[in-house]
Amino acid sequence: WYYLRYIDTFNSEKLVDKEKEKYWSPVDMYVGGAEHATRHLIYARFWHKFLYDIGAVNYKEPFQRLQHVGLIVAEDGRKMSKRYGNVINPDEIVKTYGADTLRLYEMFMGPFDQSVQWSAESIVGPRRFLERVWNMKEKVSVDENVALNKILHKTIKKVSEDIEKFAFNTAISQMMILVNEIEKHATVSKNQFETLLILLAPFAPHITEELWFQLEHEDSIHRKPWPKFD
Repeated sequence: WYYLRYIDTFNSEKLVDKEKEKYWSPVDMYVGGAEHATRHLIYARFWHKFLYDIGAVNYKEPFQRLQHVGLIVAEDGRKMSKRYGNVINPDEIVKTYGADTLRLYEMFMGPFDQSVQWSAESIVGPRRFLERVWNMKEKVSVDENVALNKILHKTIKKVSEDIEKFAFNTAISQMMILVNEIEKHATVSKNQFETLLILLAPFAPHITEELWFQLEHEDSIHRKPWPKFD
């Protein structure tokens, strides 16, 4: 019942204040590996239904949506384990390629709910993509490039829908298509480039924030409204 206790941590009179629980519950999204999450869900739902029966909570079900996460398999084809000595240390990846590259690679590897194999060679691709986005700041112009609007709005639509579906790999693919198209042109408008950065921000929060401030913004990119497609 920890997900209930988080709502009202310091309450010494009851498990959770029912009004607070009504406001915050049920949990919108439960993300977990199939092995652990399935067993935990049986346990959590059993207790939650009991708490509902005695009137301690407002809702019969604790979680609205379940999203399984796939396993990242080591390069030798086995599950990562200290026993096998095949564990990847994320600190080393961050030190070499940067945190954003690691984030982007993990989301680009394959479908979120399926097992994928780690590849030290493939991580170079996301790094190069981020470098291309970084260098794109040199192409920014005050004038709108009308020719880019169609692909830009297709990208807004695709990335928005894919994030909701946890299809992060195809969202990134679409942004790569957009970047390829922008590189064919001599310029990209400041507004168009900013839209790309906002779309990329959940995937690469550090580099997009840095570029955002270089475009002379004073507030964080992560506080900007999400773009709407036309």
